[in-house]
Amino acid sequence: DVLSFGGTKNGMMYGEAVIFFNKEFSTDFKYIRKQGMQLASKMRFIAAQFNRYLTGDLWLKNASHANNMAKLLAKEVEKIPQIKITQKVESNGVFAIVPKEYIPVLQKEFFFYVWDEDTSEVRWMTSFDTTEEDVRLFVSLLKRVVR
Repeated sequence: DVLSFGGTKNGMMYGEAVIFFNKEFSTDFKYIRKQGMQLASKMRFIAAQFNRYLTGDLWLKNASHANNMAKLLAKEVEKIPQIKITQKVESNGVFAIVPKEYIPVLQKEFFFYVWDEDTSEVRWMTSFDTTEEDVRLFVSLLKRVVR
């Protein structure tokens, strides 16, 4: 019925768009967004980003690239027997179980969250600006750490 379309995680400097698929839900939104302090005084600068972002499928290109980098990461990590991918990669996130002692070493070089402390599951995210070289550097470090 309603979608929060975030641009920041996919290449924009800032900005979220709220998309209503059911117009009935949007009747009071212009008041609600002001009450929720989501009405910026210079909203045109956010809108200008969205105009460019949604022109020529830039948003889709950025998202597809992030997703492809996650698939590459998972494909390379699957070759490391000490690491277990826990979820099918369907977006720009890779979930894996990594032995606890490796996590701090990896986090010195790369930022990521521990998703589940009990199982030592981590969440690795790729983005619009993740390069193949970034993925290869991470995998290279991971291979060195698990030896």
